[in-house]
Amino acid sequence: MIEYEAVIGLEVHVELSTESKIFCACPTAFGGAPNTHVCAICSGMPGTLPALNREVLRYAIRAGLATNCEITRDGKFDRKNYFYPDLPKAYQISQLYLPVCRNGRIEIGEGKNKKTIGIHEMHIEEDAGKLVHDPEGNCTLVDYNRCGIPLIEIVSKPDFRSADEVTDYLERLKTTLQYIGVSDCKMQEGSMRADINLSVRPVGREELGTRTEMKNMASLKAISRAIEAETKRQISRISAGKPIKQQTRRWDDDKGVSFSMRSKEDAHDYKYFPEPDLLPLRVSDGMIEEIRREIPELREARRARYIKELGLPEYDADILTSSFPLVRIFERTAGICGNAKEASNWIMTDLLKLLKDEQVAPEDMHFPEDSLGKIIRMTSEGVINRSVGRRVLTELFGSDTDPITYVKDNGLAMVSDQSVIETAVDRAIRENEKAVADYLCGNPKSLQFLIGQAMRHLRGKGDPQSVQKILFEHLEKRR
Repeated sequence: MIEYEAVIGLEVHVELSTESKIFCACPTAFGGAPNTHVCAICSGMPGTLPALNREVLRYAIRAGLATNCEITRDGKFDRKNYFYPDLPKAYQISQLYLPVCRNGRIEIGEGKNKKTIGIHEMHIEEDAGKLVHDPEGNCTLVDYNRCGIPLIEIVSKPDFRSADEVTDYLERLKTTLQYIGVSDCKMQEGSMRADINLSVRPVGREELGTRTEMKNMASLKAISRAIEAETKRQISRISAGKPIKQQTRRWDDDKGVSFSMRSKEDAHDYKYFPEPDLLPLRVSDGMIEEIRREIPELREARRARYIKELGLPEYDADILTSSFPLVRIFERTAGICGNAKEASNWIMTDLLKLLKDEQVAPEDMHFPEDSLGKIIRMTSEGVINRSVGRRVLTELFGSDTDPITYVKDNGLAMVSDQSVIETAVDRAIRENEKAVADYLCGNPKSLQFLIGQAMRHLRGKGDPQSVQKILFEHLEKRR
């Protein structure tokens, strides 16, 4: 029986987080009302002229340097000609012949499974609009807000052999781009999308099979499922003696199948030619070195520093550095509370649980970076106890409310008055004689129960150490 392997290459489109579009001053903000972030230039009105946003070039170079690419000193733009309703000019300004970055690499896997994925090129282009299919009106609407959003398209070499390798690469690429601040990479908003080029061949054969492409995949889970399904589909057809057609396919994640959309175009189908309305690009060595100095500490270096200098366990450092939003909130929290390990503990046990329960990704977290540090500091200073701190974190998650003000306004400060604690302890003893008797008979669990009852009478605001000390003294008097 012939054993087959998948050969996969990716084209990853990443929207850059510049404030304005690539060739005009329209905003790039996500979520505006349809067709409100559009002008004569990005809507392709006749007679308009594009002007390159300089930050787009700088962001692209920064991304190239962070992924070990060579930077093209002399470049230009090209027109990619095709008609589609969401492309009002009937062409896209892109780069075919002289992409801004080439010959890069990203390491995936760990230990003996480490592998290098080659980056063939990284080029700059403008995004197209978005088609909105309206089943109720039985029509398709066009939103041109996305037209002219700056993109980098990162084209890998066909170095992947499995869905796991693809998702590992995408997660590492996403983390890198977030670290260097060129994109938020929010896949659910379309800021990062992947086209999957896949073929299969018998294991050991060098010649590539006929490839298919699945476009605009915007979910890691969907990408993984699509790769597995398309691999099985192609192997099944080849085993049955049926040909594979070079085509673009649409993945239906709900049904778990792909459908043919159209034949797959080659470069000559787009009739590329040099963009006549834009000057050639010239990138100096000085510009490259200036941008290189702007690149912040990346994940592996930051992870090593957290372990060596901050004394964090490897597991904590792995999780905290896996997402740049977590890095930001960890470093801000540690700075405010003055204890990196305590900051890590709260994030690992409490904040990540909240994110999971609320099904919120770290990059979508609406939570001021100062808040957690203030909560931890109030806990360490004895203003509130740990239980109240967790309650405050939960209640303020997704809110801009200041934790210090919230604790004050809601009377959550810890009760430290000994007479008030003694009253609560006496009531706990009086109302739970059986638990008292069990404790005196040698059952230590009863002590924890009585502490809980005293804390309940204190509405959870008592100092646990004071409650335990006073309760122990009162119980010992009964022996």
